[in-house]
Amino acid sequence: MPSMPLRVAVVCSSNQNRSMEAHYILRKRGFKVRSFGTATCVKLPSSKPNKPNVYEFRTPYEQIYNDLLKKDKDFYTQNGILHMLERNKRIKPAPERFQNCNALFDLILTCEERVYDQVVEELNFREQETSQLVHVINIDIPDNYEEATLGAFLICDLCQCIQLMDDVDTELGDLLQKFEERSGRAFLHTACFY
Repeated sequence: MPSMPLRVAVVCSSNQNRSMEAHYILRKRGFKVRSFGTATCVKLPSSKPNKPNVYEFRTPYEQIYNDLLKKDKDFYTQNGILHMLERNKRIKPAPERFQNCNALFDLILTCEERVYDQVVEELNFREQETSQLVHVINIDIPDNYEEATLGAFLICDLCQCIQLMDDVDTELGDLLQKFEERSGRAFLHTACFY
């Protein structure tokens, strides 16, 4: 078993729902975790069809919360976005973009295949400096509150199993196959280097 806790990153598109729910659960379980998005900006639904609310990454969750509160408190309360933002601002100050982070992780978990592709592309684009291995795993999680919660517990179970492994590099494939069979979800996995 590794003596140090896994350094884990959880990544979705806007660093709002899925990655933040997993961040919350993993942190409660004692993991060293950060969360990110990969999009060019943060998008949240609005009351106007096809006109999302758009924010720059690093816009504080508090500021986003207050903006939506002013725009339509009832709408954003009813659809759960204000509740989600309340949770988010208790976890960290603002959404972060994966492409702007130079921290090293042992494990990066993505919540949809498009995000997985963006993370792998970013890691492969960077100049390798340390040759440290990082495992990138995708678990497709639909972007709604219920699935985000279920996905967060699945991610946490996976991280706990990986944390207990003697040799992650050789045992991970078998573990992912067991998780696929148990959860009914497909997992993507690749190894990248820093």
